[in-house]
Amino acid sequence: MKQKIQVHFLIILVLISSLISLSFFTKKSKKVVIKLGHIADPSHPYAKGAEKFADLVYEKSTGNIEVKVFPSSQLGGQKELIEGLVYGSVDMALVGTAVLGQFQPQISIFDLPFLFEDREHAYRSLDTVGMEIGEPLESKGIKLLGYMENGIRHITNNKRPILTPGDMKGLKIRVMTNKIYISMIKALGGSATPMAFGELYSAMQQGVVDGQENPSAHIYTKRFFEVQKHASLTAHAYAPEPMLISMVKWNSLSQSDQKLIEEAAQEAIIWQRNISTKEDKDFWDKIKETRKMQVVEVNRKPFMDATQTVYAEFAELVGKDNIDKIMALKKN
Repeated sequence: MKQKIQVHFLIILVLISSLISLSFFTKKSKKVVIKLGHIADPSHPYAKGAEKFADLVYEKSTGNIEVKVFPSSQLGGQKELIEGLVYGSVDMALVGTAVLGQFQPQISIFDLPFLFEDREHAYRSLDTVGMEIGEPLESKGIKLLGYMENGIRHITNNKRPILTPGDMKGLKIRVMTNKIYISMIKALGGSATPMAFGELYSAMQQGVVDGQENPSAHIYTKRFFEVQKHASLTAHAYAPEPMLISMVKWNSLSQSDQKLIEEAAQEAIIWQRNISTKEDKDFWDKIKETRKMQVVEVNRKPFMDATQTVYAEFAELVGKDNIDKIMALKKN
């Protein structure tokens, strides 16, 4: 009788041990899927950055976490992506600061014209001041992981070469729905027309707007050179691309998975910035090769002088202390 009890006890122990092991294995092997959306063409540098991030996460998690990337506004425009992050219907997104600034005004500081002296100054600012500014987003349901790069913005149009601010007079220039960009175009003498990115190509084709401003990557990958005759290398703004994750998704992850996501994001950001810098020149070379768009250099100082009023107008909104911090990071 005693032996039977001992045998039954051993069997029960084995079963319990097996169930615990099975439960642990099931929990451990349960796959996490993360949906990441953005508006760019798959050949855009930050689209490639999103794919690099997905590869790094898959590799670091040994396949336990899969990031599915949805380019070309498949999950919605930038405003819809941000709202999706807040409500948890979108897990991750890459969006512009110009749109994100509607949810966190201080992050609009990076839309100020001629803010950075070069890319390295931009990176130093984004990785320090930019991360501090992004912290309040967490209380709104979004976590900032860092900043990829959209590129350096330039003006194109269909009417004439823009060599001075005076050449902007009377031109209808599409901008993002962002007060700083609207004021910047007005300060330069143009007429700012807010419009969704997805509507821009047809608007230029049909003459609804005369021109637009964007980095070379968008100008080439979205084939704006087909419907625009002139490009002026104004380099009037640097466009970062914040990498965001929904707090709903973030809080559902284990601490180890959160750390893994952060590490993969930082590696992908460094990789993407290098690709973006290299491909910026390549895109301009390709645009010139089409012979459909005239590309001209400009003296940037008159444009810089004309847009100083924008700083006075928005210093309170973005925080004068933040502007000062960024200026202090200049080499010269």
